Amino acid sequence: MAALGSPLRTFRGLLRELRHASGRHYRETPAYRHIAAAFRAHRVTSQKLCRAQQELHFQAATYLCLLRSVREHAALHQEYHGKGERSPEEVAGLVGFRLPQQPGGKG
Repeated sequence: MAALGSPLRTFRGLLRELRHASGRHYRETPAYRHIAAAFRAHRVTSQKLCRAQQELHFQAATYLCLLRSVREHAALHQEYHGKGERSPEEVAGLVGFRLPQQPGGKG
C-alpha cells in the first residue's frame, strides 16, 4: 500500500477540490462542515490516542482521489467530446493537412 502522506495535506487537498466544485463560498456547504468536523473529531491530542485516525485518513485520501478524478474526467470530456459532424476541410485542418485546390478556383 502506498504511503498516505500527512493528514493536513489530505485535508487541504479536500478543501481545494471542494473549492473547485462549489465555487467561492465552499465554507458554507454541508460537505465542508462535515469534513472539518470529522478531522477535528479524529485528531490526536495529548489526552487521547485516536485509533480511528488512520482509518479516517485512508477514507479521506480515497475520497480526495475520487474528487480529483471526477474533476479531471469532466475537463477531459469537455475538451475531447465530439461536437457533431465536421466538414472535410475542418478535419484536414485538425490533423495538419490542407485539401488540394481545384483548378479554376472552384475549391
